[in-house]
Amino acid sequence: MTRLTIGTFTPSFLIELARRDGRFASAGLEVVEESVTSSPQQFRSLAGGEYDVIFTNPDNVIAYEFLSDNPLGETMALRVMAGIDRGLGLGLFRGPEVADPVHAGRLGVDVAGSGFAFVAYEILARHGVALDEVTIATLGATPRRVESLVAGGCDYTILNAGNDLRAIAQGCAPVGVVAEVGAYLGTVLATLRTANPQALDAQSRLREVMRATIDDVLSHRRDDDVVAVVRPLLDLDEDAARQHLDCIHEPSTGLVAHAIVDRASIATIIALRRRHRPSDQLDAVLASLSTFIDSEVLV
Repeated sequence: MTRLTIGTFTPSFLIELARRDGRFASAGLEVVEESVTSSPQQFRSLAGGEYDVIFTNPDNVIAYEFLSDNPLGETMALRVMAGIDRGLGLGLFRGPEVADPVHAGRLGVDVAGSGFAFVAYEILARHGVALDEVTIATLGATPRRVESLVAGGCDYTILNAGNDLRAIAQGCAPVGVVAEVGAYLGTVLATLRTANPQALDAQSRLREVMRATIDDVLSHRRDDDVVAVVRPLLDLDEDAARQHLDCIHEPSTGLVAHAIVDRASIATIIALRRRHRPSDQLDAVLASLSTFIDSEVLV
């Protein structure tokens, strides 16, 4: 049995479902899921061997693979193994006491220079709010930002994966969604590049479990099972769990069939970064897709 530790921002219903189904055990894997506090911590722990693989935003992979000004100040050789979802409800939300229309205020993000932050900047810009009008608060992982938004610690933040529904239940409201921006990947399965055959074999087995679980969920055969998992895992009531299930099945926001990584979504992510944090180092990304994204999943 091979033990793999996975660092995730929000508990993954896919991991829990695969565990309950016995898919990991059948693949000879013991999977441990650990919550990350922020993307810099996630990549620091990946580089340090505390995590074997991670669920993360592909913009983070680009930042830590190509850009010297990433939050850790150093690059690393990374590998995207699979696409997981298209955001799972990813969007910008305002706090319970924040009035329409959208205006300058305090924006809560994981970190200012990578990941979902660029989606937040783009949605604000489309509502006429420039980045220099916004006060940015670095609040870490998504569940922490829900708490801050509800408590008035920030006026706006970017949420997804059931955190959006918990925020709405506490009086928060959506401002805009990532689907308005273009094709998008919210989460990919990523790891450090390696030539170690044992590590590659374990990673391949993990990917196949994730791919089979995703496709099983998208078949609608597992709808009741998914609801039963996400209710306690994401702290949702029955109605919210059913809403999340709808989001999971929606092609523009939900799971990625066959765990592919499509070039159009990567192009959107690069375009967002070019608009909101330009760098000449981005020029190398599109030409290097097959270097850091597995050819088996890149389409």
